[in-house]
Amino acid sequence: MPHPALVPGNVAVVTGGASGIGLACAKRFAALGLKVCIADVGGERLEAAAEALASVAPGGTADVMASATDVGDREALAALERSVAERFGGTDVLMNNAGIQPGSALFGPVENWERVLRVNLWGVIHGTQVFVPGMVAREKPGLVINTGSKQGITTPPGDPAYNVSKAGVKVFTEALQHELRNLGSAQVTAALLIPGFVFTPLAAGGRTEKPAGAWTAEQTADFMLQKLEAGDFYILCPDNDVPRELDEKRILWAAGDITDNRPPLSRWHPDYAEAFAAHLKA
Repeated sequence: MPHPALVPGNVAVVTGGASGIGLACAKRFAALGLKVCIADVGGERLEAAAEALASVAPGGTADVMASATDVGDREALAALERSVAERFGGTDVLMNNAGIQPGSALFGPVENWERVLRVNLWGVIHGTQVFVPGMVAREKPGLVINTGSKQGITTPPGDPAYNVSKAGVKVFTEALQHELRNLGSAQVTAALLIPGFVFTPLAAGGRTEKPAGAWTAEQTADFMLQKLEAGDFYILCPDNDVPRELDEKRILWAAGDITDNRPPLSRWHPDYAEAFAAHLKA
């Protein structure tokens, strides 16, 4: 059985929905019969995404809405929430997915840090605080999916602003689920999507062909739906090159780099596999 909020006629809002994981998930929601609103920066990409959604939505363009929205602007998200309510009657599924990764350095320009945190973390906070009270008031099953990252757990060196933003999304989503659970009669739940290396415009890094170990956005969306159906809160996408159990151990091990005084290694560092193998034997 699908998640009780992912049923025909319900309404889903997906930020960062014009490409990548957001668009793949929006397509899955539309194919399930949900009315879907995608929010992203404006332009031809957003228009093309709306057309792609309409092609799979049972109701065509009548079931699809696209909005040029800056998720770092709370008032813009409040306007989006009102527009969705006017068009579709309210929101049942909120996917706070918008994210950027322009690169950062610990002592680099503060503007880079502010931009990343504004979109990746404050976009999630604003979206949740703006949409969820209305979702709870609907007194029906609802779902909030926040897109985190394995980098928010392993925090590899090289892009600290992104790591901090995704670590913040993890903590915020955990707090959100706790809050929702303790509302008593609330039927809205939360889930944390934790992708690994997904071949999207955000992570392509100039590559034109998908690396063998990377996931597609569509694989990520399908895995997410399976885990939502199973009732999982942490939707941890395993690496393609290792079994899920081993990948989970690897993530937890890497997350202990700082606390255990080990030199931190990126999961793609050439010494990573050797160091992890030695850890397993210890």
